[in-house]
Amino acid sequence: QVQLVESGGGLVQAGGSLRLSCAASVSILRFYSMGWYRQAPGNQRELVAAFTSLGRTNYADSVKGRFTISTDNAKNTVYLQMNSLKPEDTAVYYCAAGYTDPPRDYWGQGTRVTVSS
Repeated sequence: QVQLVESGGGLVQAGGSLRLSCAASVSILRFYSMGWYRQAPGNQRELVAAFTSLGRTNYADSVKGRFTISTDNAKNTVYLQMNSLKPEDTAVYYCAAGYTDPPRDYWGQGTRVTVSS
């Protein structure tokens, strides 16, 4: 059974950085795609960043140049490095994995990020 467990969320001041981690219970090489979504209160869940095994990486326009998605295949972990955080980045961040672009088949439980102004 596939499990995705996020960690690394918290409270940070505007301009600060956080690194989110998503640890998978299986080899992440089995997935065609992995990525991060976020959902702010009252908003729909939106894609933040995702990549495919074919090397395609996609970022939301609002995070380009500030966020970076990366992987450690040996640890079955996907990261989201978030720099220059803004209050509007406040949301619950979800890791996802699967066989579509962007990924939608498996989801983590979410980790909350709060950016104070």
